[in-house]
Amino acid sequence: MKGVIIAGGKGSRLRPLTNHLPKPLVPILNKPVMEYAIEHLKEHGITEIAVTVQYLSRKIIDYFGDGRKFGVRLTYFEERKPLGTAGSVKNAEKFLDEPFIVMYGDVISNFDLTKGIQFHKKKKSKITIFMTMVQNPMDYGIINTDENGKVTRFLEKPSRSEVFSNQVNTGIYIMEPVILRYINKGCPFDFSLDLFPLLLKKGISIFGFNAVGYWSDVGNMAKYEKTIHDLIDGSIKVSG
Repeated sequence: MKGVIIAGGKGSRLRPLTNHLPKPLVPILNKPVMEYAIEHLKEHGITEIAVTVQYLSRKIIDYFGDGRKFGVRLTYFEERKPLGTAGSVKNAEKFLDEPFIVMYGDVISNFDLTKGIQFHKKKKSKITIFMTMVQNPMDYGIINTDENGKVTRFLEKPSRSEVFSNQVNTGIYIMEPVILRYINKGCPFDFSLDLFPLLLKKGISIFGFNAVGYWSDVGNMAKYEKTIHDLIDGSIKVSG
Protein backbone atom coordinates (compact mmCIF):
# COMPACT_ATOMS: atom_id res chain seq x y z
CA MET A 1 0.00 0.00 0.00
CA LYS A 2 1.19 3.49 -0.84
CA GLY A 3 0.88 6.61 1.29
CA VAL A 4 -0.07 10.23 0.71
CA ILE A 5 0.87 13.12 2.99
CA ILE A 6 -1.11 16.32 2.42
CA ALA A 7 1.38 19.12 3.05
CA GLY A 8 0.13 22.15 1.13
CA GLY A 9 -1.73 24.16 3.76
CA LYS A 10 -0.65 27.64 4.86
CA GLY A 11 -1.21 27.00 8.57
CA SER A 12 -2.64 30.47 9.18
CA ARG A 13 -3.80 29.50 12.69
CA LEU A 14 -0.19 28.73 13.62
CA ARG A 15 1.12 32.21 12.87
CA PRO A 16 3.67 33.64 13.55
CA LEU A 17 5.35 30.20 13.32
CA THR A 18 4.16 29.83 9.73
CA ASN A 19 4.92 33.34 8.48
CA HIS A 20 8.07 32.07 6.79
CA LEU A 21 7.75 28.34 7.39
CA PRO A 22 5.31 25.84 5.86
CA LYS A 23 3.16 24.09 8.46
CA PRO A 24 4.72 20.62 7.86
CA LEU A 25 8.10 22.03 8.93
CA VAL A 26 6.88 23.53 12.21
CA PRO A 27 9.12 21.93 14.86
CA ILE A 28 7.85 19.55 17.52
CA LEU A 29 10.74 18.77 19.89
CA ASN A 30 13.36 19.74 17.29
CA LYS A 31 11.76 17.67 14.55
CA PRO A 32 9.35 18.88 11.84
CA VAL A 33 5.79 17.73 12.46
CA MET A 34 5.65 16.02 9.04
CA GLU A 35 8.57 13.82 9.99
CA TYR A 36 6.34 12.13 12.57
CA ALA A 37 3.85 11.27 9.80
CA ILE A 38 6.62 9.76 7.68
CA GLU A 39 7.83 7.68 10.62
CA HIS A 40 4.27 6.56 11.37
CA LEU A 41 3.76 5.31 7.81
CA LYS A 42 7.18 3.66 7.73
CA GLU A 43 6.48 1.81 10.99
CA HIS A 44 3.57 0.09 9.21
CA GLY A 45 5.54 -0.83 6.12
CA ILE A 46 4.43 2.08 3.94
CA THR A 47 7.53 3.51 2.29
CA GLU A 48 6.28 4.69 -1.13
CA ILE A 49 4.82 8.08 -0.27
CA ALA A 50 3.37 10.94 -2.33
CA VAL A 51 3.63 14.41 -0.78
CA THR A 52 1.23 17.10 -2.02
CA VAL A 53 2.73 20.57 -1.66
CA GLN A 54 1.78 24.15 -2.45
CA TYR A 55 2.63 26.84 0.15
CA LEU A 56 6.43 27.35 0.50
CA SER A 57 6.81 23.98 -1.22
CA ARG A 58 10.53 24.38 -1.96
CA LYS A 59 11.35 24.45 1.75
CA ILE A 60 9.60 21.10 2.26
CA ILE A 61 11.29 19.53 -0.75
CA ASP A 62 14.71 20.85 0.26
CA TYR A 63 14.36 19.46 3.80
CA PHE A 64 12.99 15.98 3.06
CA GLY A 65 14.52 15.45 -0.38
CA ASP A 66 13.76 12.07 -1.92
CA GLY A 67 13.14 10.59 1.54
CA ARG A 68 16.17 8.31 1.48
CA LYS A 69 17.62 9.59 4.75
CA PHE A 70 14.27 8.82 6.42
CA GLY A 71 14.10 5.29 5.01
CA VAL A 72 11.28 6.03 2.56
CA ARG A 73 10.82 7.15 -1.04
CA LEU A 74 9.06 10.50 -1.50
CA THR A 75 7.45 11.75 -4.71
CA TYR A 76 6.21 15.35 -4.75
CA PHE A 77 3.10 16.69 -6.48
CA GLU A 78 2.95 20.47 -6.54
CA GLU A 79 -0.21 22.52 -6.96
CA ARG A 80 0.00 25.81 -8.84
CA LYS A 81 -3.06 26.96 -6.92
CA PRO A 82 -4.67 25.49 -3.78
CA LEU A 83 -6.82 22.51 -4.78
CA GLY A 84 -8.27 21.53 -1.40
CA THR A 85 -7.60 18.25 0.36
CA ALA A 86 -9.25 15.94 -2.18
CA GLY A 87 -8.09 18.00 -5.14
CA SER A 88 -4.48 17.75 -4.00
CA VAL A 89 -4.71 13.94 -3.82
CA LYS A 90 -6.32 13.87 -7.29
CA ASN A 91 -3.23 15.75 -8.46
CA ALA A 92 -1.17 12.67 -7.46
CA GLU A 93 -3.47 10.24 -9.33
CA LYS A 94 -0.80 8.85 -11.65
CA PHE A 95 1.17 7.72 -8.58
CA LEU A 96 -1.83 6.13 -6.86
CA ASP A 97 -2.25 2.91 -8.82
CA GLU A 98 -3.12 0.78 -5.76
CA PRO A 99 -4.96 1.25 -2.45
CA PHE A 100 -3.40 4.06 -0.46
CA ILE A 101 -3.51 5.70 2.96
CA VAL A 102 -3.87 9.47 3.33
CA MET A 103 -2.52 11.50 6.25
CA TYR A 104 -2.19 15.20 6.91
CA GLY A 105 1.28 16.61 7.39
CA ASP A 106 0.32 18.26 10.68
CA VAL A 107 -1.07 15.19 12.47
CA ILE A 108 0.78 13.28 15.18
CA SER A 109 -0.69 9.90 16.07
CA ASN A 110 0.16 6.38 17.13
CA PHE A 111 -2.95 4.72 15.67
CA ASP A 112 -2.45 1.17 14.46
CA LEU A 113 -2.54 1.71 10.71
CA THR A 114 -2.13 -2.01 10.05
CA LYS A 115 -5.36 -2.82 11.91
CA GLY A 116 -7.12 -0.11 9.96
CA ILE A 117 -5.91 -1.58 6.68
CA GLN A 118 -7.13 -5.03 7.73
CA PHE A 119 -10.53 -3.55 8.62
CA HIS A 120 -10.69 -1.77 5.24
CA LYS A 121 -10.00 -5.00 3.36
CA LYS A 122 -12.44 -7.04 5.44
CA LYS A 123 -15.26 -4.56 4.80
CA LYS A 124 -14.34 -4.23 1.11
CA SER A 125 -14.65 -0.50 1.68
CA LYS A 126 -13.97 2.17 -0.93
CA ILE A 127 -12.97 4.67 1.79
CA THR A 128 -12.24 3.98 5.43
CA ILE A 129 -12.08 6.93 7.84
CA PHE A 130 -10.08 6.59 11.04
CA MET A 131 -12.32 7.89 13.83
CA THR A 132 -11.75 8.86 17.43
CA MET A 133 -13.85 10.26 20.30
CA VAL A 134 -13.37 13.85 21.50
CA GLN A 135 -15.04 15.97 24.17
CA ASN A 136 -15.69 18.95 21.89
CA PRO A 137 -16.42 17.81 18.33
CA MET A 138 -17.33 21.21 16.87
CA ASP A 139 -13.87 21.73 15.33
CA TYR A 140 -14.09 18.49 13.37
CA GLY A 141 -16.22 16.42 11.03
CA ILE A 142 -18.60 14.27 13.07
CA ILE A 143 -19.66 10.78 12.06
CA ASN A 144 -22.43 8.28 12.70
CA THR A 145 -21.97 4.62 11.76
CA ASP A 146 -24.25 1.60 11.85
CA GLU A 147 -23.52 -1.64 13.70
CA ASN A 148 -21.26 -2.81 10.84
CA GLY A 149 -19.16 0.35 10.84
CA LYS A 150 -20.73 1.81 7.69
CA VAL A 151 -20.94 5.60 7.74
CA THR A 152 -24.58 6.72 7.73
CA ARG A 153 -24.11 10.42 8.44
CA PHE A 154 -21.31 12.97 8.23
CA LEU A 155 -21.24 16.68 9.07
CA GLU A 156 -18.21 18.96 8.93
CA LYS A 157 -17.68 21.38 11.85
CA PRO A 158 -21.21 21.39 13.27
CA SER A 159 -22.66 24.15 15.41
CA ARG A 160 -23.51 23.24 19.00
CA SER A 161 -27.14 22.57 18.07
CA GLU A 162 -26.11 20.32 15.16
CA VAL A 163 -23.87 17.95 17.12
CA PHE A 164 -25.14 14.36 16.86
CA SER A 165 -21.93 12.51 17.75
CA ASN A 166 -18.62 12.86 19.59
CA GLN A 167 -17.03 10.52 17.06
CA VAL A 168 -14.85 12.56 14.70
CA ASN A 169 -12.87 12.31 11.49
CA THR A 170 -9.12 12.26 12.23
CA GLY A 171 -7.98 13.04 8.69
CA ILE A 172 -6.46 9.59 8.20
CA TYR A 173 -8.08 7.68 5.34
CA ILE A 174 -7.60 4.45 3.42
CA MET A 175 -8.84 4.71 -0.15
CA GLU A 176 -9.28 2.67 -3.28
CA PRO A 177 -8.02 4.37 -6.48
CA VAL A 178 -11.52 4.21 -8.00
CA ILE A 179 -12.56 7.00 -5.62
CA LEU A 180 -10.40 9.46 -7.54
CA ARG A 181 -12.89 9.26 -10.42
CA TYR A 182 -15.31 11.33 -8.36
CA ILE A 183 -12.87 14.25 -8.09
CA ASN A 184 -12.46 16.66 -11.01
CA LYS A 185 -8.81 17.30 -11.86
CA GLY A 186 -7.53 20.83 -11.32
CA CYS A 187 -10.59 21.97 -9.37
CA PRO A 188 -10.67 22.80 -5.66
CA PHE A 189 -12.36 19.90 -3.86
CA ASP A 190 -12.44 18.98 -0.19
CA PHE A 191 -12.80 15.52 1.37
CA SER A 192 -15.13 16.54 4.19
CA LEU A 193 -17.14 19.30 2.51
CA ASP A 194 -17.44 17.83 -0.97
CA LEU A 195 -16.33 14.23 -1.51
CA PHE A 196 -17.81 12.45 1.51
CA PRO A 197 -21.31 13.99 1.10
CA LEU A 198 -21.19 13.20 -2.63
CA LEU A 199 -20.28 9.56 -2.04
CA LEU A 200 -22.92 9.10 0.66
CA LYS A 201 -25.51 10.56 -1.70
CA LYS A 202 -24.44 8.12 -4.43
CA GLY A 203 -24.51 5.16 -2.03
CA ILE A 204 -20.76 4.50 -2.26
CA SER A 205 -19.55 2.56 0.77
CA ILE A 206 -17.63 4.53 3.39
CA PHE A 207 -16.67 2.83 6.64
CA GLY A 208 -15.45 4.23 9.93
CA PHE A 209 -12.64 2.52 11.81
CA ASN A 210 -12.61 3.11 15.58
CA ALA A 211 -8.95 3.90 16.15
CA VAL A 212 -7.39 3.51 19.59
CA GLY A 213 -4.45 5.60 20.75
CA TYR A 214 -3.10 9.13 20.63
CA TRP A 215 -4.05 11.67 17.98
CA SER A 216 -3.39 15.39 17.70
CA ASP A 217 -3.90 17.69 14.76
CA VAL A 218 -1.43 20.48 15.31
CA GLY A 219 -3.78 23.04 13.81
CA ASN A 220 -3.50 26.00 16.17
CA MET A 221 -1.19 27.31 18.88
CA ALA A 222 -3.11 25.71 21.75
CA LYS A 223 -2.98 22.26 20.14
CA TYR A 224 0.65 22.80 19.17
CA GLU A 225 1.65 23.58 22.76
CA LYS A 226 -0.41 20.69 24.17
CA THR A 227 1.19 18.22 21.76
CA ILE A 228 4.66 19.31 22.83
CA HIS A 229 3.71 18.89 26.51
CA ASP A 230 2.22 15.44 25.79
CA LEU A 231 5.49 14.31 24.23
CA ILE A 232 7.69 15.87 26.91
CA ASP A 233 5.85 14.36 29.86
CA GLY A 234 5.84 10.92 28.25
CA SER A 235 2.08 10.53 28.40
CA ILE A 236 2.15 9.38 24.78
CA LYS A 237 4.51 7.42 22.59
CA VAL A 238 4.74 7.87 18.86
CA SER A 239 6.89 6.50 16.06
CA GLY A 240 10.53 7.60 16.05
